[in-house]
This record gives sequence, C-alpha cells and structure tokens, in this order.
Amino acid sequence: MEKMSEKSTDNSHFYEYLSGYIEYITIERGLSENTEQAYRRDLVFFIEFLEDSQVYDFEGINRFILNSFIKKLRDSEYVTTSITRKIASLRGWFRWMAANELVDHDPTLSIEQPKVDKKLPKVLTMAEMEKIFSRKLSLREKIIVELLYAAGLRVSELVNLDINNINLENSYLRCFGKGSKERVLPIGNKAVACLKKYLKERELILKKFKIKTPAFFLNEKGGRISRQEVYKIISGLGEVVNKRITPHTIRHSFATHLLENGADLRVVQELLGHCDVSTTQLYTHVSKKRLKEVYFAINNDM
Repeated sequence: MEKMSEKSTDNSHFYEYLSGYIEYITIERGLSENTEQAYRRDLVFFIEFLEDSQVYDFEGINRFILNSFIKKLRDSEYVTTSITRKIASLRGWFRWMAANELVDHDPTLSIEQPKVDKKLPKVLTMAEMEKIFSRKLSLREKIIVELLYAAGLRVSELVNLDINNINLENSYLRCFGKGSKERVLPIGNKAVACLKKYLKERELILKKFKIKTPAFFLNEKGGRISRQEVYKIISGLGEVVNKRITPHTIRHSFATHLLENGADLRVVQELLGHCDVSTTQLYTHVSKKRLKEVYFAINNDM
C-alpha cells in the first residue's frame, strides 16, 4: 500500500486504506467481528460524507471538515455516545495511517471529544432475580439466565460458547471476551446439574437433524443460538418483574449483587473481563445509590 502522490478525483483510495486498517485491527489486534463491523460502518459513513463534501484527498481533511462532520451527526440526532464512538473510529484510523506514513498529518488530534454523562446501569434486585428463576422456564432458558447471572457473561460470550469451553467435571467454563481475551469462570453446582441435563437434550437435537456442531447452545433447527434469540428470551422475562431488561441487565445485576455482598472490586473486575478497574467501579455507585434508596424508604415508613 503506497502513499498518494497526486491529487485524486475519486475516493477509491480511502477504501483501500480502510481495508488495510480493518485487516490490521482484525488480525493484529484481534478485535471481535462485532467491533470490526462497527469500525467499518463508522468509517464508511465518514468516507461517504467526504464524497458529499467533494473531498477526494487526505490533504482536504481539516478541522473545518471534521467539525462539519460532527455537526452533521448532531443534526441527524445521533446520541453523544454514538458520536464519541465515531470520533474514536476516526482517531484510530488516522493514527494507524500516520504510523504507516500513509498520511502527512493527523487532523483528528484537534477534535474535542464530546462529554458523555456516565449513566448508572439498570440492575434488578435479588428478589427480582429470584422471581425470574421461580418462573417455569425451559431447560435452555434456565441455563441461559443462570450463566448470564452466575457467570456474568456478555451475550456475545454466551452465544459463542462451544462444547469444549465447558468443563463440568471441574465446574468451570472458558469464554472469550472483547479482543478475544480469554477468561476462566467458575460455575455453581446448580448450574452444573442443569448443564448436564441440557447436554442430553442437545444430543437429541443433533440426532434429530443429523448434524455435528461445536456450538453449545442450539436453536430449534440445530444451529447456534443467535444474540437476537437470547435478547427475546430475556426481554420476555422482563414481564415477570414489570421491567424492560436485556442480557446486559442480568450481567449488571451479577456485578452489583457481588459488590453488595462484600466481593473485592478487583475480583469482580476479573470476573467481568474489564481491562480497566474504573469501568467496574461504576457498580460501586449503583450499590451506594441502592443503599440510599433503602435507607430513605425505611425512614419514610417510620
């Protein structure tokens, strides 16, 4: 891949550099397919904006163009978090191009990052989790909720579980989080018992469709369960507690309940697979907020 030497009249070279960058973050940095697709969407959107603005070379990308791009995002009513992610995508791309001497300057250095208010994650109480578990669930549904709550799995980690990732004899599972980072998580006796039952059910599905697959969680047709199917299951369970919930709500509840019961912050960080402990610290604020709510509720009743 060579650096441009002449003024261009089309934007094909933008896509050439983009392909090189996507290959870099996928192979060398080991980012997940979902992350790679998010970067690609963000950067294609920017390239299309450049074409609309009749900018066909990197020299034409200046602070004015970048501010115009951000203004377009705001005018299109993108939320602050989406704008922040798109800026981060641009910065990563230009940083890579500058490091490989494909461009002479990095115009993104002058961009100011929008301030994002950190919202406390929505969590369920222990009583609400017990209410969900007490509902009559299919074996697969029960294990899905169990692993989201007892192991704090992300939905992507759950659906990507393979049969060889689960060790029932030693009660642990291996999952691969963001950036393909591996972590080993313990699973309790109840979960192990359910998993053993599900393995028999899984075998019947494989025999029915005469297929072989490493996927642990299967759908009704014998394929790997999808994120959308898991979201639908969890969303339906939200009706039990009259709340709108997602798989991440269950993961948030897992972390919060651990901290409320005295778990060490660093241990929770490891279990969640957070690279930075500051991300995990957000859950301590949830616990403090819950404590205040309980305190004032008691005092108002007195």
